[in-house]
Amino acid sequence: MKVKICGLRHKKDIEAAVEAGADYIGFVFAKSRRQVSLEEAHDLATVIPTSVKTVGVFVNPSMADVLQAVKDVPLDIVQLHGQESPSFVETLGVPVIKAITLSAGTDLSTVSLYPKNVHFLLDAPGSAYEGGSGHVFDWHAIEPKTLPMGRVFIAGGLNIENVHQAVIYFDPYGVDVSSGVETDGQKDVSKIMRFIAEAKGDK
Repeated sequence: MKVKICGLRHKKDIEAAVEAGADYIGFVFAKSRRQVSLEEAHDLATVIPTSVKTVGVFVNPSMADVLQAVKDVPLDIVQLHGQESPSFVETLGVPVIKAITLSAGTDLSTVSLYPKNVHFLLDAPGSAYEGGSGHVFDWHAIEPKTLPMGRVFIAGGLNIENVHQAVIYFDPYGVDVSSGVETDGQKDVSKIMRFIAEAKGDK
């Protein structure tokens, strides 16, 4: 089970996540209380080993902005949280995680329109910003067998209490967390370590 810890802004938190077995570290470049600049992300990325993938999170970015971040940080993967089209994703020419916000009437058939190497992230609707709301979407509104779960991350309100259940229900490629490993709006090293252990079954 792959684990992505997102919205990291301090080296100590990244180091703890890496030591605990995180597979992906996410930097948020979109409007968010967790937003970082390219310069900050570049500095933070210096403590991430090559065995851990560095992910940049964007919402409806320009092609130029994404490619600049890929080069400057550098990023291994781009996560797109807006209304980016299949053609935009294909033209980027870099590994992509495409977020899908699940709400009433979400058309999951659009998944098949994206390139076959794209990963997907199922998330709950945001509040002030796209994603990162800490809300859980209705798991039972989705039949896992209808999606390419070998390329799907589950997100949305995951925490140390429910991530194991999410892994069992969906059997996804990976899980993604941000607010679920925070205390008073700040990353909590203890929660990061416990979340990864729960997700990977290393309790």
